[in-house]
Amino acid sequence: MNRAIKDRVETRLRRIEGQTRGILSMVEENRYCIDILVQIQAARAALHKVEELILRDHINHCVADALKSGSPVEHRAKVDELIDVVSRITK
Repeated sequence: MNRAIKDRVETRLRRIEGQTRGILSMVEENRYCIDILVQIQAARAALHKVEELILRDHINHCVADALKSGSPVEHRAKVDELIDVVSRITK
């Protein structure tokens, strides 16, 4: 993973970790359900952004390198891998 992307991902994941601890506190404090749901959605959106960053980095480096390699086997493997992960993401 690209170092700059890795740093961004780590920062975002630490923030998400704080969000989830906050959600746990809200549940423990028996806060209003809608407020908890709003915070869960915010954490979900933050995770989605991390997912997008990692996927973009993977495409820009791993998949691009496989395409440049000229190896049909490597090319097919990366394309299949990408299709599999995108199908799981979009479920």
